[in-house]
Amino acid sequence: MDISDLSLKIAKLKRKGKFLTLASFGETKIPENIIKEGEIKDEDALAKIIKEALLKVKGEKIKTKNVIVSLPEEKAFLQIIQMPKIPLEDLKSAVIYEAENYIPFSIEEVYLDSQIINPLKNHLDHYDVLIAAMPKKIVDSYLSCLQKADLTPLVFEVESLSICRSLIKNGVSPFPVLLIDFGESRTSFVIFSGYSVRFTSFISVSSKMITQAIAQALNINFEKAEELKIKYGLNIPEKIIFKKIDKNSHFEREIINKEKVFENVFPLFKDLIDQIKNCLNYYQTHSFHEHLASERKIGKIILSGGGANLKGLPEFLFQKLKVPVELGNPWVNILPEPLNEIPPLPYKESLKYATVLGLALLGVNNH
Repeated sequence: MDISDLSLKIAKLKRKGKFLTLASFGETKIPENIIKEGEIKDEDALAKIIKEALLKVKGEKIKTKNVIVSLPEEKAFLQIIQMPKIPLEDLKSAVIYEAENYIPFSIEEVYLDSQIINPLKNHLDHYDVLIAAMPKKIVDSYLSCLQKADLTPLVFEVESLSICRSLIKNGVSPFPVLLIDFGESRTSFVIFSGYSVRFTSFISVSSKMITQAIAQALNINFEKAEELKIKYGLNIPEKIIFKKIDKNSHFEREIINKEKVFENVFPLFKDLIDQIKNCLNYYQTHSFHEHLASERKIGKIILSGGGANLKGLPEFLFQKLKVPVELGNPWVNILPEPLNEIPPLPYKESLKYATVLGLALLGVNNH
């Protein structure tokens, strides 16, 4: 179950021979202000939405009460630290002690988890350990809400880890990859290399903001702006002719100049490019614990999230960043290649499900 500010997504995988298949899935909108920047503001309202969403999934009816749930990226802290080669039974307590030097919270105020990251090559004289910290008040709020919805959380996981499990083939990359998840309320950046997440950040530029900018530029409602965004994306013709209804319910034809749209939308994409460049520069100029044969330069960019379907976006990013850009494949670790069946969830829609499919993969492979 992937819970974000404005939507709730559910997916259930099950084994089918040597491979997996999608048994159930669904998406439900969450009204504004029930969750704000990852913090649940109304547990009772969200619990009701969750109960109703479970009843409306497509595919098999969901009978289990057990669930694996995402935690908001903007509230998490992830860091790779180096630890000496000490007995594994002593490592956990040593990590907790060392983590206090890195996390920006009091150790008493967070839930802390960690895992050893295997090197891609060579045997190391130390452990690389990924630590993840999340404020207790955030996790406890999600736990309380799910219990009100009569569910039993087995695992809570930070979104970036789930996205990588979904999009990185076999969970390993010989070179650094930037994953960009274009959500409805924010955009997340995740750099993955070797066997692990290496860096995460997020910005407020979102798919919804782009639609709002189009609506403002053309003085039309949000729904019409979303329709135009889906139809044209970044490939806006010089003039757009569409019908609108005036106050007297008469149809009129209106011609929109391309420049009028870009005046409002361009600042958002400029900010997006600037933030991506900042992310890449920070990553490539800081010392991260990677043991790779190649340099630390980003080898490619993988797009996910509903906003990744914006027409012309991969070409635009490649033009501005000079890094290969491709749409992610959330089925890469689920279905065999070449695909011998078409999943019931269309490919373009599935880009929105990258996080929840990653969560489902964790569940089906470990329980």
